[in-house]
Amino acid sequence: MEISSYELFEVPPRWVFLRLETDTGLVGWGEPIVEGHARTTVTAVSEIIDNYLIGKDPLDIERHWQAMYRGRHFRGGPILMSSIAGIDQALWDIKGKHYGAPIYDLIGGRSRDRIEVYQWIGGDTPAALADAAVTAVENGYNTLKMAPIGQFRRIDSPATVSKACERVAAVRDAVGDDIDIAVDFRGRVTKGMAKWTAAEMDEYDAMFYEEPLLPEHFDALPDVAAHSKTPLASGERMYSRWEFKRTIDEGLVDIVQPDPSHAGGISETKKIASAAEAADIQVALHCPLGPIAFATCVQLDMSIHNAIAQAQNLDIHTPYENEHLAYLDDPDIFSFENGYVTAPDAPGLGLEIDEEAVRERSQTGLDWQNPIWYHHDGSVAEW
Repeated sequence: MEISSYELFEVPPRWVFLRLETDTGLVGWGEPIVEGHARTTVTAVSEIIDNYLIGKDPLDIERHWQAMYRGRHFRGGPILMSSIAGIDQALWDIKGKHYGAPIYDLIGGRSRDRIEVYQWIGGDTPAALADAAVTAVENGYNTLKMAPIGQFRRIDSPATVSKACERVAAVRDAVGDDIDIAVDFRGRVTKGMAKWTAAEMDEYDAMFYEEPLLPEHFDALPDVAAHSKTPLASGERMYSRWEFKRTIDEGLVDIVQPDPSHAGGISETKKIASAAEAADIQVALHCPLGPIAFATCVQLDMSIHNAIAQAQNLDIHTPYENEHLAYLDDPDIFSFENGYVTAPDAPGLGLEIDEEAVRERSQTGLDWQNPIWYHHDGSVAEW
């Protein structure tokens, strides 16, 4: 069996799907994307497949991963690792279909039956956030995630900190103490403001603070931790086990959040999670992406002992008339109940892609870019 051809589709809202085919007719799907850099990622994936993968046996996944990573002088970074990630996902999908087994059976088997899923909530005011939180809980979620941190100056005012805290307070008041609330700082604040804001927000008992600092400032995480009782989480902007090594070895965070569509795919994410387990660090896989990426995460979650919760933005409790799940032949493939999702037991990633829908939607064009924020003095702010 050989890899014979591939196709890449840029689809709304901001995703890239990879279709990888073998000469036996088996097809694997992956989701290689760096949000805001779709065309760049597509080019990188094409270079890797054209220059290396065509004609290779898809079952030799570890050999291919090492060749894709080590086979060029320059390596790492979001574009190359996300490209490898999507290819790796598609290879595992093919391997699972070849052996008639879900991927989790091929990477060690189940360590659990289901994983808790958390729902993103948004709103422009504390009241709107509270309403969104109540709706999410009514829909069955026991864990919520929010980003109360808006645009912060490098050293900001008490009013700005209070506004962020008021948003968390509104959600906590609305849902009570039985619901977990993850608070995403999104790397928008400096060390000085992170210490202050984390300490002020502690009274609302967040599940964790996500990205309190950007990865380039992780050396200051112990300063933030010293001012807060809340667990710290990060990792969505880290792309390999070598980038995670210091964070894990020095215990800089309590929860790592590799994204299997950015951090080298299934093969690499499993290794990152195992390293974290050895350091008593938990895993919450990052996934603001599409159904292929989510299926990848759920397959990994079944096998990762120290996984605690799974991010998603698909609203999987409402599978029908859901444009994000419209790429699937069966939009109800993810079994959701009481705030948990169960992995499909079908081979590979466990889902079937509606190729007609993918091809049709790929014709609409894709040029998603995040906004660029500016401070009052005209300097660029963190988005």
